[in-house]
Amino acid sequence: MADEAIALRAHLMRRVGVGATRDELEVLAERPYEELVEELLYPEAHEHPTADLLDRYFPTINSPDVPLTAASLWMFNLANGGAPLGEKMALFWHHVFATGWFKAENGPTIHTQLELFRSNGMANLRQILLDLSRDPAMIYWLDNCENHATEINENYGRELLELFSMGIGSYSEDDIKAASRAFTGWTFEQPIPLYPYGGYDSKFVYRADDHDDGEKTFLGRTGPLNGEDIIDVIVGEESCARFISRHLYNFFVADEPQVPAWSIEPPGDPAAIDALVAAFQEADGDMRAVMRALLNSDFFKAARFARVKSPAEFVGGAVKLADWPRMPDPAINGWSPATTAMGQKLLDPPSVEGWHTGKEWLDGGTLTERVNFAVEQMMDTRKPGVQSIVTRLGASGNALAPAEFVERCLDLSGPLDASDDTKRVLEEFASEDGPLMFGTDEERATSEARVGRMLQLIVASPEYQFA
Repeated sequence: MADEAIALRAHLMRRVGVGATRDELEVLAERPYEELVEELLYPEAHEHPTADLLDRYFPTINSPDVPLTAASLWMFNLANGGAPLGEKMALFWHHVFATGWFKAENGPTIHTQLELFRSNGMANLRQILLDLSRDPAMIYWLDNCENHATEINENYGRELLELFSMGIGSYSEDDIKAASRAFTGWTFEQPIPLYPYGGYDSKFVYRADDHDDGEKTFLGRTGPLNGEDIIDVIVGEESCARFISRHLYNFFVADEPQVPAWSIEPPGDPAAIDALVAAFQEADGDMRAVMRALLNSDFFKAARFARVKSPAEFVGGAVKLADWPRMPDPAINGWSPATTAMGQKLLDPPSVEGWHTGKEWLDGGTLTERVNFAVEQMMDTRKPGVQSIVTRLGASGNALAPAEFVERCLDLSGPLDASDDTKRVLEEFASEDGPLMFGTDEERATSEARVGRMLQLIVASPEYQFA
C-alpha cells in the first residue's frame, strides 16, 4: 500500500501538472501539503531552467506557420518545467476559451494568446475576461472585428455569455444583443502581410467612432454600457461563479457531463461546487483564491483517479514516468502529433465549445494510440525513469516474489490503484519467470528487461487512463 503522504502529493502533481517522479515525490512529501500548494499557486516565481535553449533547439517555436512546435513544447514544460500549475491553468483556459489557429490569418496571435493565459491564468476573472476581449486571436476567431455600431455581430457577445462565463439559462437574447452592442469598436490593428515579411504582432484597437454608446440594458443594469461594464456585471453574477466553478471541478477534480448539458444535468458533487462558488464570491472573482480553496479541499484530496486524462495530460504523464527527455530534444516534436491522434489537437480545438472530456476521450482508435504511445516510452529501459524503478526494486538485494514485484511496480509508477482483475493479469505475467533477482550482473540484466515489460503492461492498463 502506498504511503499516504506520497499518494496525496502524487495526486496533487497529476492535477496541477502531469505528475512527478518518485524522487520528486519523496522530497515533496517532507513538506506540509498546504505549504506546497501555496508555492504552486505562484508559478510566476519560477523560471523554466531551459527556456533560453528552446530557440536554439526549436527555431520554429514562434513561427506563424508551425503551431505544432509550440504545442509540443507546452507539454515539455508541463512535464519538466518549474511552474506546472501556470502551464496547466493555460491549458484550462485554452479549453474554456477555445480559439483555433486554423482560422487565424495572423499566426503569431495564437502564440500571444497562449502567453496571455500563462501570465494571468490565476488573475481576477474580470482581468482575464477583459484581456480575452482585447485579444486579437479571439477578436478574429469570434468575428468581433465585424461588430460595428451600425451593424451588430453577436458572435462574441453570445459566446462570452454561453461558453465563457455564465452558461445557458443565465441570460436572455436581449442580454446577448446588449453585450454585443457594448463590444462594438473593439477590434485589432491588421499587421502587414505575412508574406514576404514574416509574422508581425497584431494589437488591440478601440475605435470610439465605431462604438455604440447608446443606452443598453444588460442583466437588469441600464446605461451607456461598454465592454468593461459588461464584464464587471458578469463577474458579479452568481451564475458566473457557478459556471466557472463547475469548469474548474471538471478540469481539476472529477469528470462532469459535457458543458451543453449543464443547464439540465446537476453537478456530481453539488456541495463541492457550492464551496467553490463561495470562495469565488468571497474573493470577488480572484482565481488564485478559488484554486487555493480547491486544492486544499477534502473533496479534491479524495478525488483520486476520478478523471480520464486528456491526451495532453496522458502524453506528458507518460513522458514524466520515463523521465526523458529532461532537456529539449528533437523527440519532443512528436508529442503534438501524438495528442492529435488521441483526439486533442492543441491550439486547434474542434469548435468554440472546446473538447468533450471524460470518457469521450476514449474510443477504440484513441485508446490504441494512447496505449501505443505509453508503451513506447517504457520500451527503452535505459531511460532514467525506468532505471530509477529498477534500482529501487533491487536496492535490498533480496529476490522479489511475483506479487511483490507487481505491487512495487504499481507503487513506483504512480502510486497506481489497480483493480483485482488487472493485478491478476500482472501477477500471471510476473509468475512466468519466477522471483525478480538482482544478485549477479546477469540476473540484474534479466530483471531490468522484465521490469521494462511490466511497466509496459501497467501503462497499457485501464487504470493508467485516469488521473
